[in-house]
Amino acid sequence: MGQSLCICSRGSITIDNKRYFFIQKLDEGGFSYVDLLEGVQDGRFYALKRILCHDREARQEAQTEVEMHQLFNHPNILGLTAHTFVDRSGKTEAWLLLPYISKGSLWSVLEKLRDKGSSMPERRILLILHGVCTGLKAVHERGYAHRDLKPTNVLLDEDDRPLLMDLGSMNKARIEVRGSREAMTLQDWAAQRCTISYRAPELFNVESHCVIDARTDIWLLRGPAESPELHDGLQPPGETCGGLGPGSGAGPADVQPQHTHQHGVTTTTNTITTTTTTTSTTSSQPSHEAPGVGGVTP
Repeated sequence: MGQSLCICSRGSITIDNKRYFFIQKLDEGGFSYVDLLEGVQDGRFYALKRILCHDREARQEAQTEVEMHQLFNHPNILGLTAHTFVDRSGKTEAWLLLPYISKGSLWSVLEKLRDKGSSMPERRILLILHGVCTGLKAVHERGYAHRDLKPTNVLLDEDDRPLLMDLGSMNKARIEVRGSREAMTLQDWAAQRCTISYRAPELFNVESHCVIDARTDIWLLRGPAESPELHDGLQPPGETCGGLGPGSGAGPADVQPQHTHQHGVTTTTNTITTTTTTTSTTSSQPSHEAPGVGGVTP
């Protein structure tokens, strides 16, 4: 899929013989950009994530992200509509066409609540957390882990259905570390791909002989159950713990999670878990206030 691309006049592109109009730029990060597109044939809105691939390793990482999207067809995991790799001026870009979710990320929803001096009701928190756990369960059942779950990587549709996104950090859930060299390699990878405020403790100082597994994803789920941040406000991502992140405020070296397994979902003490999948429809109305698909880590 996605080997046909044409950049046409009047701000439009063609991917897989389908034409899309460029509407506006939504977001950008160090090596990626997200644009809002409108399908000429269906009139729907899409988010085009463009990843700059500076070398073969970056291209392979982008290809891995595509493959991770293609693994899942789940109501709580963001789907991939189409993709292609574009070679221009000696540089390669990976283009991922994704559904546009106008409500934006959980983080943007929390920011709006904070600005209004409002809070999120407990029932709404539990419904969102239920969907996040359901999406995680699907990821873990396929033998993978997300590794970079945080409020900016959870989209909410108009019915508050959460969608896990930014799958570029996903890899095999179970990693056996044999020796100090493998431990350092994994630790360096985690430092680049796993946001520090939400990173599991075992990824900060990887032991020479150990097993890293899907429980790294569960670390962030302690937040809603143990702290008032989601009710009363939030802290800036990437600096202090808030939203769906580690809510205790303690540093990674200060708190060690106690992991258990229940109902097919790996959980941490005081973590709320559920297994029932809920479905709903996604709104296609665009909003220019906040990007519908981040795909770019702040």
